[in-house]
This record gives sequence, C-alpha cells and structure tokens, in this order.
Amino acid sequence: MQLIKFISFLFFFQFFNLSSSLITSKFYIRSAIATEIRTFGENGIETHNGTSGKDGNNSEDLTIFIDDSPLNLDLAGESGQVGENGGHGNDPKCINQPLNVQYHLKASNGGNGGSGGNGGNGGNGGNLTLYTSNIKNLSKIFVNAGGGQGGQPGQGGIGAEGCKCNNYYWALESCDNEPGTSGYSCTTLKFKCQDGNNGLNGVSGTLGKDGRRGHLTLINLDKPLEPDKSAVTVSMATLKNKGYLLSKNIWETKKNAAALFAPASIINDQYLALVERLEHSFLLIWNAPQSFSNFAHQQVTLQYINNKGIVINIPDDIWIEATTQQHKKITQFIVHNSIKKSDATRLKVQEISGKEKKLQLILVDKADKSSLVSTKFNIIYSVTYSDPWLKPVSDYSTKYRGEIPSNLVTLNGSKFTINVGELPIDSKYLQSGLGVKIKLIINRNFAGYADEQVIIFKDTIGTFK
Repeated sequence: MQLIKFISFLFFFQFFNLSSSLITSKFYIRSAIATEIRTFGENGIETHNGTSGKDGNNSEDLTIFIDDSPLNLDLAGESGQVGENGGHGNDPKCINQPLNVQYHLKASNGGNGGSGGNGGNGGNGGNLTLYTSNIKNLSKIFVNAGGGQGGQPGQGGIGAEGCKCNNYYWALESCDNEPGTSGYSCTTLKFKCQDGNNGLNGVSGTLGKDGRRGHLTLINLDKPLEPDKSAVTVSMATLKNKGYLLSKNIWETKKNAAALFAPASIINDQYLALVERLEHSFLLIWNAPQSFSNFAHQQVTLQYINNKGIVINIPDDIWIEATTQQHKKITQFIVHNSIKKSDATRLKVQEISGKEKKLQLILVDKADKSSLVSTKFNIIYSVTYSDPWLKPVSDYSTKYRGEIPSNLVTLNGSKFTINVGELPIDSKYLQSGLGVKIKLIINRNFAGYADEQVIIFKDTIGTFK
C-alpha cells in the first residue's frame, strides 16, 4: 500500500513539473511577440455640418404707365441668409491608461469639426417695363432693382483635442527557458503610448452669390404693346374672306439705363427700347377661272420679313400663278390660275396607230390642264424581233432617243398626237410585225413649277389600228 502511494506521488510530481514548464513557456512566447497597437478610450463621435443659408427671394417684375409724376420703386432682391456654423468636434472619452501591458497603446482621437454651411444666394432684382411717350419722365423716378447680397458662409467647427498618455514609455523583461537550464536568456521589450489625434477643423462654407440687377424695357407707347405676330399659317379661305394682319416689334439694345432715372438709381446697365412697331395686312384676291372651292381649305404660311414685307409660302401640292401688289400697308396677292400638282402628271396613252411614216401615238390629259401647262416630250424608241405577246421580252434594241420636236406634236383639247413615224428613225424599224417599246419622259411646266412623268408603252406594229 505504501509503495502504491509513493509511486502515485512520484507520478503526480513529474506531471506537475511538466505542466508548469508548459505554462511558463507559453507566457514567455506570448511576451516575445506581443507588439500590436491597441487603442484605449473612445474616439469623439461625429458632429453635424452647418446647413446652408436660404436663398433670398426674387423681386416681382413690374409693368406701369408713367407720366411726369415722381415715383420711388423698390424692386430689390432679398439678401441670402447666413450659412450655419459647423458643430465643434466632440471630445473623446478618455480613460486611465492600462499599466504594464505587453503591447503599444494609442489614446483615443478627438472628433472632427463640422463643415460650415454655404451662404444663401441673393434674390434677383425685378424687371421693370415702362410705358411713356416722353423719355424725360424717367428722370423723376428713383428705382432700386439691385440684386440681393449673397449670405455669409458658416464657419467650420473646431476639432476636439485627443486624449493624452500618462506614461509614454515602459519596458518589460522576456526570458527564454527556465533559469538554470541550458539556453536560458532574457530580453527587455520596450513599449510606447501615442497621444490621440486632435480632430480636424471643419471647412468653412462658400459665400452666397449676389443676385442680378433687374432689366429695363422701355416702350414709347401709351397703350399696351401687342406681341409679335410675324408668322402665321391660315387657310386660303381666311385670306380671301377677311385677310390677315401681321405685326412685328423692332427692338434695340441700349446702355446706361441708370442715367435715365433719378440719381443713385440701381438697375442693369443694358436696357431694351422699342424702336418701331410694324403692321401689315395681307389679302388674297381670286381672279382665277378655276373654282375656289377646290383650294379654299389649303393652308398657306405668311411671314413678315423686315426688308421684304410679307412673304407667302404655298404648299407643294398646289401650283399657283399669281402677282403681288403693294398698297401702303396692304399686300394683295392676286391669283390668275391655280392647279393641283397631281393634275400636271395625269397623261395616259390612249392608242397607237399606223406604221412607218404614219406611226402615231395619242395621249389624253385626264385632268384636262394642258391648255395651262406647257409640255415637252423626250422619247426612247426600241424594237425587238421577238413577239412580246407570247412571252416576256428582254432583247429590245434602242433605235432612237431624244427630244420630240414641237412640230411633231399636236394638242387638240385634252389630246396629244405625236407623229412618231416622222422622227429620224430608219423605216425598217417601223415595219409591221416588229415589237416596239416606247418610253416617254414628259416634262410639265406651269408658272415656274415643274414636274416629270414617265410612260412606257409596249405593243407590236401592225396589231393596232
């Protein structure tokens, strides 16, 4: 029994020594590598930025008729408000510095100051419109149409001071292995504490912009000015029944507006003055033989141009022959003839007859406008020895191309007769049995307008009348 207790004691003693050695080794190893930096305390919390100042209100515009009575007009813009200061940085929460720790220390930082708010912009001065027939009346008027001042900026907040260390340097001894054992050595580790950073000062805001000065508009009339009506789109019926009045206001930009008013007046240097008001009437007179009802709904555009008077723009789908007459402030637009553009190109082949020198092509004008519209024909005359009635033909050979002389064209009412056989075409290409392809390029002109129609006709000579 005693032997067992001795053995147990000896085992426990050896285990205790082993465990103690392991714990000591861990302690020394940790001490040797503990070089990280730790912060103590709490940094100052974020503060607020200053809000921007409110912009000043613009002054209302004013329009008045004046005589020689004195006036005091306040049209100044409102000043912008001051920007709010940024908040001062918040103090950190400082605590006692930990002692004899095996790592570096840094005290907590002070909070940053907030940015200052921008100053509000000044409001604009009101615009002034004056009606007077005597510009000297302005000398009895004091006007302040200055812009409001920009608001002052808010100041940036001051950063808070960081926490301080109580002990800036300390040293601890670190040993390897047990005293008295092989390889036993000690090293002194040095540590330091760094003060917390002071918070940054906030940035100040920007100065608000001054408002602009109000502008003067000077009108030498004793009644309200009608707005420009220099262009309009109306029906031809309106122009024929009652005409139309166009107007244009002529303005000039001038300088030194303040000199027109009482001394110390404040207003923008440049001003706008009405120089002249132009008014001109336009009337359509229908002297055309064609029925006006076919054109009454058409929309035309009138434009008042200073050095040209009133210019009329006719839609592309109608052709008009007209003259313009000026009578003081009235323009008369006299229509002599009018056709629709589509009616200029309604020619159709009615028939082709004869052969050789008597080969003729007859066309009819379905719109019956050829008494008004001039016509020129160009022809491309081609033949084939194949029969175009049996199968599609692609071997046509051109034997003549060119303009058809006017002496070979006869107009009778709405019918054109073209003597194709009298063109300089070899008679062997005008014989019966030949397939023929005639391409007509027809140029139609009326009162400066022009359009083109192309007709292609195929047949076999001798099969028609």
